[in-house]
Amino acid sequence: MATAVLTPKVDDGRAQLHLRTRSRTERELFLLARDGDERAREELSVRFMPLARSMALRYQHSGEPFDDLLQVASLGLVKAIDRFDPDREIAFSSYAVPTILGEIKRYFRDRTWAVRVPRDLQELTLRVDRAVGELSEELRRQPSVKEIGAAVGADQEEVLEALQAGGAYRAVSFDAPRGGGEEDTATIADSVGVHEEGFDRAEHRATLQSLLSTVTARERDVLRMRFEQDMTQAEIGAIIGVSQMQVSRIIRQAISRLRAAADAPPAAAAD
Repeated sequence: MATAVLTPKVDDGRAQLHLRTRSRTERELFLLARDGDERAREELSVRFMPLARSMALRYQHSGEPFDDLLQVASLGLVKAIDRFDPDREIAFSSYAVPTILGEIKRYFRDRTWAVRVPRDLQELTLRVDRAVGELSEELRRQPSVKEIGAAVGADQEEVLEALQAGGAYRAVSFDAPRGGGEEDTATIADSVGVHEEGFDRAEHRATLQSLLSTVTARERDVLRMRFEQDMTQAEIGAIIGVSQMQVSRIIRQAISRLRAAADAPPAAAAD
């Protein structure tokens, strides 16, 4: 058998003999592999590795390293070899292709998405991404949404949703370099806005200034000495010439007016 496989194919008759002999050899290898022969299993893996490679090449525009895709496709090939029944009237390649593609799609679904999105949208996003790469090479320009939709069999709204979902495919660390010159050590986090408490304080000051206009000048002085300068009521009374009890009354009245002004509708507060 081995001699027949390696014999040069001179004419059509010998070519047919070569194909028939190769087919019988593969069937025998599958039978041996099914019985646990590791050498037969390994030989089948080597023989059909080009098939796994061709399946991995379909997703070379996905952004994933090709070596990783080839490894996943190879795993799918091994699973197909282990599950294939040589007694069935079906070519191994017809059985292996769906198995390999299923393994690749499972890899994308479970390993590579930074944010979980619905499975059907994930698969559409991968088809759209692959179509964009193929159409860009064919048309020598960026394809339109309509052209992408025609290629993947989806309407324009679905294509736009898939393109947007593509942003959830891979996350970028805040510690990653922001880019620029060689001496630029800034990270993405350096360009992200942070919470600035100064804006809140400015807003509070503006609100307080508006509310203080509803009390008298004397009450404003008392409130400032009590809450800003942290003076006691007795100290305040000595400065303005009233008793501690009167200072307490002034503070209560001023706070009541401030609270009423704050709770009032904007138009009423302005009046």
